[in-house]
Amino acid sequence: MSTNTSRNIDTTRRVALVTGGSGGIGRAVVRRLAADGFAVAVHYAGNEGAAKSLVAEVEQAGGQAIAVNGDVADEAAMTAAFDATEAAFGGVDVVVNTAGIMLLSPIATLDLADLDRMYRTNVRGTFVVSKLAANRLRRGGALINFSTSVTRTQIPTYGAYAAGKAAVEGMTLILARELRGRDITVNVVAPGPTATPLFLDGKSDEVIANLAQANPLGRLGEPEDAAETVAFLAGPARWVNGQVIFSNGGMA
Repeated sequence: MSTNTSRNIDTTRRVALVTGGSGGIGRAVVRRLAADGFAVAVHYAGNEGAAKSLVAEVEQAGGQAIAVNGDVADEAAMTAAFDATEAAFGGVDVVVNTAGIMLLSPIATLDLADLDRMYRTNVRGTFVVSKLAANRLRRGGALINFSTSVTRTQIPTYGAYAAGKAAVEGMTLILARELRGRDITVNVVAPGPTATPLFLDGKSDEVIANLAQANPLGRLGEPEDAAETVAFLAGPARWVNGQVIFSNGGMA
């Protein structure tokens, strides 16, 4: 476990743990929640430099942050990440689970090793983090998991990825009901095509342009668009619970 802690931490702040926080949507979420006054634990799996750079950025702006690492599918590793967050900031109020991988292929030709790799992170990893959040979030807290608009748009080559994200939706919406009486909201953000390295990798300019025109706003989403939705669910949206929020510019 790698951590980067600050002295004299204000434990009265609300605290967020963001998995996959070192890049893509997760990085935008960290910046947005830090701007809202959260102390943030920036989780990473492999890119320690990016995580620590983001921690330094938050601290330079007057915020509080630490870096925590671990495989999201490993319960012991993620327990240690929660432990480090609580030790640094006194508790956990919001968990945002952005960690994920996307491997695209027609179902008929998908390498099952890729299926297993993707499901370990996207399904098991979400389950592990959700299980820990269910046991450790403070009252008034929020768990925000990530799905995809492809569960509705059914774009070819996304079959295995979308199936895993449908599993994320199912487990998340059930957990919202299981936490009755805890004053904890549990929701899913389902972005549309978003300009992150995860999404852009391997796609031609033509494919990207076509996807950008697939919604009424005529552009790809930006990580900050998803982060705004997260900020709403993490803060004022106490009456939004057990929902899938499609953050996709109106893509059908």
